[in-house]
Amino acid sequence: MRLQIHWKLPLVLLLSLFFMTACTMSQQPIGNPEAPYPPPEEPAVGDIYHLPTGVKVTADQMNSAITYARIIYVGETHDNPAAHRLELQVLEAMTKRHPGQVSLGMEMLNQEQQSVLNEWVAGKLSEKEFLKTSNWYSVWTQDFAYYRDILYFARDHQIPVIGLNITKKLRRDVGMTDLAALDEETRVQLPEMDLNDRYQKAMTEAIYADHSQGPKMLDAFLRSQTLWDEAMAENIVRTLTEKGPEHRMVVMAGGNHIRFGFGIPRRVYRRLPTSYILVGSRELVIPEEKQDKLMNVDLPRFPMPPYDYLAYTEYESLPGERVKLGVRMKEEDGKVIVEAVVPNSTADEAGVLDGDIIVALDEVSIEDSFDLIYEVKQRISGDQATLIVERNGEQVRLGVTFIPLPKATDPGKGMKHKK
Repeated sequence: MRLQIHWKLPLVLLLSLFFMTACTMSQQPIGNPEAPYPPPEEPAVGDIYHLPTGVKVTADQMNSAITYARIIYVGETHDNPAAHRLELQVLEAMTKRHPGQVSLGMEMLNQEQQSVLNEWVAGKLSEKEFLKTSNWYSVWTQDFAYYRDILYFARDHQIPVIGLNITKKLRRDVGMTDLAALDEETRVQLPEMDLNDRYQKAMTEAIYADHSQGPKMLDAFLRSQTLWDEAMAENIVRTLTEKGPEHRMVVMAGGNHIRFGFGIPRRVYRRLPTSYILVGSRELVIPEEKQDKLMNVDLPRFPMPPYDYLAYTEYESLPGERVKLGVRMKEEDGKVIVEAVVPNSTADEAGVLDGDIIVALDEVSIEDSFDLIYEVKQRISGDQATLIVERNGEQVRLGVTFIPLPKATDPGKGMKHKK
């Protein structure tokens, strides 16, 4: 629409004409707010785009542009090694530009693990000691291999690693109980919470669209998601405030906590207005074995780009096929005892029986369940080892060839008892 203004008209009449005309203009945005400048060509794996301008950049150009910010948020796909390589590249660039003035904040770790994280960065713990002392596999279920390079880089360069998250107990308590009904002990642990962000509500509703748990479950999920984001925001602000105005942070968290900026970033800015950048990735190539990892979610259109910079990747897997031994076990009197064996698993094929006491794997003594879990996680499909078990008072050596756990097996179910 073309608006003609006659400058000789009285000012009041001009203003009236402007507002009357403005009311008749279309309120529809031009183009797509999430991608105001669509890529001129179909993106390919390895491409990086600056979404607000639609300009394709190199990794070096992106890193040069983003490291001026005080906070860089990197949204990840937890089980995609390509996403973690992007995170490491950003951390390297930030550290190079601001040596000694960078912390790494991680969703995957919580405040209860902070003393262990400090010991890790100080070089006081081996990898196995760190994983065991931090309860990695119970706090964060993803394979440590996804994060190994990042955490070793932090240790090698003395970068403080900050556990941003809350405990599972607090998240469960808030998810199960309305805030007003929480006991005082739980209430004092809560950060300041804004439950009225319409964009986060819209995302929450979209995620639950295919579920039938009802409005109470939807409210519980929104409370938990908000608690998660607000607590991480509070811990980010506390770290930056304590370390001073020159200190910076790279924050690594799942894409839904960062994408579009209404998760962690906006909640940080509410507490501490400071410069920040959003970086993320999108999988263009998704192998068949990863198809079941995708959620069937129809997200609403948001009025802003999801990230400042978007890297296009392949949905990769860790090198080698992951394996498990295939036993249910218990600890009793300082011994690791097999309670049941998964049919057609590594243990089943090796001849492990119910009641066997696991003594060693490739001469590494097994003193508790974690020892066995850690050693098995160092293997991939096809690796061979010797498992030593105690059976009827005698030690038996079993040859083991590791294979993936049968996909149809639900842990704890379908176990067969072999005696």
